[in-house]
Amino acid sequence: MRRSVASGDATNWTAGVLGHPISHSRSPALHRAAYRALGLEVDYDAHDVTPEDLPAHMAGLRGEWLGLSVTMPLKSAMMREVDRFSPRAERLGFLNTVAWEEDGTTTAYNTDVEGIVEALAFAGYDRSVTGGRMGVLGGGGTAAAAIAAAHLMGLTGVDLFVRTPAKAAEHAELARGFGLSPEIRLLHDFPASAPGFRAVVATLPPRAADPTAELLTVTDAGPGTLPPLLDAAYDPWPSALAAAWESGGGQVVSGLEMLLYQAVEQVRLFTARALPAGTTPDWAAVITAMAAALDLPER
Repeated sequence: MRRSVASGDATNWTAGVLGHPISHSRSPALHRAAYRALGLEVDYDAHDVTPEDLPAHMAGLRGEWLGLSVTMPLKSAMMREVDRFSPRAERLGFLNTVAWEEDGTTTAYNTDVEGIVEALAFAGYDRSVTGGRMGVLGGGGTAAAAIAAAHLMGLTGVDLFVRTPAKAAEHAELARGFGLSPEIRLLHDFPASAPGFRAVVATLPPRAADPTAELLTVTDAGPGTLPPLLDAAYDPWPSALAAAWESGGGQVVSGLEMLLYQAVEQVRLFTARALPAGTTPDWAAVITAMAAALDLPER
């Protein structure tokens, strides 16, 4: 679906985040900090759009767009509104990023995968060692991204912890497609298994992991035995799961770390055609500015 954009050398660009509801989004602060650090004038705002309104919204876009960040509940619906897909987005069936090309067409990407990988690395995951398994709590698009992240991290398998095993069949098939060995398990079995993973990603909604956290406290894995945990929920923080994990000696990062690093990849995609030719951005400085916008620890 070709998008009409203005021609010529523009100095004012447009980008934004779409979702419903969207008033809570931290993406505007995050992206604006990045563009300031890059010396670019980019108008980046939040747009409340429902799946029903999405086709009309996309058809009505005008101007010099760089891209869109896409959040729930549009990560699947937006797949019908773009011209082409990156191989990863096509395989996952979910996107979180739409980038405009020079010719005005759009491409879907999923940068949640980089967000997960880099967040776990910040939590202490050792990227020099391959093999082992990832524990994934919950289902949906973030769980699918976690499976792709496990592949990118050189792991050999994923354990999918869910309340209803039948609903995890598609995720198990996705894992096999990445060459990973999947196991579908019940959520209440997770605490006893936690120490055996190389990394854990919890994709459950806020407070949904509280009962699991209580069992983890009882399990008492002991200092130094728990792997790095990314809890994608970040409000409230610390979550009950994060608090229990830390009390057991494990390193934890919130979904804000994932939000940071997936946005870094979005900014790279959005600004590829906006930066002057031959420019080599100081990405470390950009990441530092973005982290400060979320009140995250200094990189």
